[in-house]
Amino acid sequence: MNAYRAKSMRYPWPFALHGFASLAALALGRILPMAHEPDARLTTWAIWSIGALVIVAGVVLSLWAVRTLLDRHTTVLPNRCSSHLVTCGPFRYTRNPIYLGYTLIMAGIGLITMNAWFFIIATGTVIFTTLFAVKAEERHLHSRFGFEFERYCRSTSRWI
Repeated sequence: MNAYRAKSMRYPWPFALHGFASLAALALGRILPMAHEPDARLTTWAIWSIGALVIVAGVVLSLWAVRTLLDRHTTVLPNRCSSHLVTCGPFRYTRNPIYLGYTLIMAGIGLITMNAWFFIIATGTVIFTTLFAVKAEERHLHSRFGFEFERYCRSTSRWI
């Protein structure tokens, strides 16, 4: 396989997967509610505030990662060939900051809506994303950057 033509996947579906998973969590929350109603207004406000902070952290992390990729003149879309191995910015701390950002957004929505389905489905989404998107992206990056990517994998965790 030509390393310069190797693509990680045909369609950039992780974004769609997280969107669909969020819609499923909302639907399940209506059909089979698992939310716990807190007793005090202060508790509700605190949970909502934490959820909002988690959402903001997820958005900031995702945007920082996108900006870092654009600054390094490589693709943001996972179905395109990477021209550079990016190991700076949020990629110093996690190999998948955009997907981690999506997951944080889902967790924050779960807190704000007090819908436990978001946490259950977010866990499944991380597993599916790892198995089908992240592994494919890693094969692509390994074929493109070889030892440099292997060294990066040894020093930076996949998720957290």
